[in-house]
Amino acid sequence: MGCIIRVVDKLKVNPDKVVIVSGIGCSSRMPGYLDFNTLHTTHGRALVFATGLKLAKPSLEIIVVMGDGDALAIGGNHLIHAARRNVNLTSIIINNWIYGMTGGQYSPATPRGAFATTAPYGNLEPPFEVPELVRGSGASYVARGTVYHTRQLDRLIERGMRKEGFGLVEVLSPCPVGFGRRNQMKSAVAMMRWQKDRAVSLKRASKMNEEELKDKIITGVLFEREAPEYTQEYERLMSRVKTRKEVRKREVQAGMGEIHEE
Repeated sequence: MGCIIRVVDKLKVNPDKVVIVSGIGCSSRMPGYLDFNTLHTTHGRALVFATGLKLAKPSLEIIVVMGDGDALAIGGNHLIHAARRNVNLTSIIINNWIYGMTGGQYSPATPRGAFATTAPYGNLEPPFEVPELVRGSGASYVARGTVYHTRQLDRLIERGMRKEGFGLVEVLSPCPVGFGRRNQMKSAVAMMRWQKDRAVSLKRASKMNEEELKDKIITGVLFEREAPEYTQEYERLMSRVKTRKEVRKREVQAGMGEIHEE
């Protein structure tokens, strides 16, 4: 939340033009603490509301805040299609590897082998590789950071807001109550140390071998490209349609005039 505030301030975006859209979950309580326009929506549907809002008001700066269960499970279908359309949204998935608010169930981001209330003997399922999922779906910007490395996270969110098209920043965040106490990290400090020890920048990772990268989390700008942005393409289409209708209307009126003359 602090990163978003700092970036909006640095970019000198009018707060009245900023909209924070969220779904349901721990992270989705964020709109209640921010002095921007806010939309607290239903579970998994934040990107749907945000897409509609962007199409209705393209000038708005829209930031979508979601949790891992919110974005990847019930909202997974909306995530891949928002990325496919390349809607100009800055999306942030706050990934704490678990459903923290609803009882500690495992999510599509929970590491294999980790414990949860619905995986008391360890999670059997492999987690989504979120950046690869969104990149493959068509996003223009994909990055990953951690709440421990706040300065880097500021830069990643800023770059995402500057980028035209669908941008996603995966933010690894500790959940000592829901995840940590079930996985031998019972305090926020222990989980922050875990992030510090395992996160490596993309530049540093490029100099490491496969063995050295084992159990590491690569952070930074992971993918970026130029591609047509959905709302701009939609506006161009509507402009062409209106022009054709006007031409057709004039043709019809001219034809009617000729009939009356006869």
